[in-house]
Amino acid sequence: MIEIYKTDESRNLEKVNEITKGCWVNMVAPSEAEIQKICLELQLPLDFFKDPLDDEERPRIEKEDKDILIIVDYPYITHDESGFPIYETIPIGMIFTKDCFITISLKDTPVLSNFKNNKIKTFYTHKKTRFALQILFEISLYYLRYLKQINKKTNDAERELHQSMKNKELYTFLALEKSLVYFTTSLKSNKVVLDKILRFNYLTMYEEDKELLEDVIIENTQAIEMAEVYTSILSGMMDAFASIISNNVNIAMKFLTSITIILTLPTMVASFYGMNVGLPFAHSPYSFIFTLLLSVGLAGGTAFIFWKKKYF
Repeated sequence: MIEIYKTDESRNLEKVNEITKGCWVNMVAPSEAEIQKICLELQLPLDFFKDPLDDEERPRIEKEDKDILIIVDYPYITHDESGFPIYETIPIGMIFTKDCFITISLKDTPVLSNFKNNKIKTFYTHKKTRFALQILFEISLYYLRYLKQINKKTNDAERELHQSMKNKELYTFLALEKSLVYFTTSLKSNKVVLDKILRFNYLTMYEEDKELLEDVIIENTQAIEMAEVYTSILSGMMDAFASIISNNVNIAMKFLTSITIILTLPTMVASFYGMNVGLPFAHSPYSFIFTLLLSVGLAGGTAFIFWKKKYF
């Protein structure tokens, strides 16, 4: 899919049909024919379009002649078979050409939807550097937003796990920890790209652009720190709750074993007095009462001993 946008003279964003100077070309999961068409029309290297469509591509910045490619990872949400949200990252490419600005990715992202819906202030398609920095800033904000969601889901799973003897909540923790690993890796790779933009003259920036880039770096660094803290907390919680679940099972087994021993004693007494041999009080009219009292006495005494030893 190819969408072309341009800011008009009234500074309103409008959709256009052709690539013109100062426009924004948004490509989402483009077909081979669409890639070839844009590549030939703008005389760009084919790798500039192929690389961002590889979901394993690492963030980087690349310059060829006057054309520049920036690849960064942005977060997105998918769901597993049970409907549980899984947080992952995927590359997005930003291509700077002489006349236009191009974004290309495998999936549609809410980051760019904010721009398409005119929710971003001071956004102009012809200000390519500012536009790219605004995208990077929005990506950092989405990382922070999703990290807060992960932290909330961690707290919810923790509350459910306090009395649990099942593995469901541990699987939840495992999925969240996996998401945090994706986030941490991608955020650190994005930071390398941001540092290169700051140190080297890849992009022409005005003073306001440099301030915006510094804000992006601050937000990205904050996201890295949050991801690392949450990862450390989550890892410790998984170890602790794995021990708690094991301990809960041991307590339950100890209780059931104690009950089994207590119930075994009356069974033994009844078994002895059910034998066809001579036994004390076998012919007494009070033999049943004696047998009953003996069973209750043994079971009660054993239960009292177990209670004193806190077996249940």
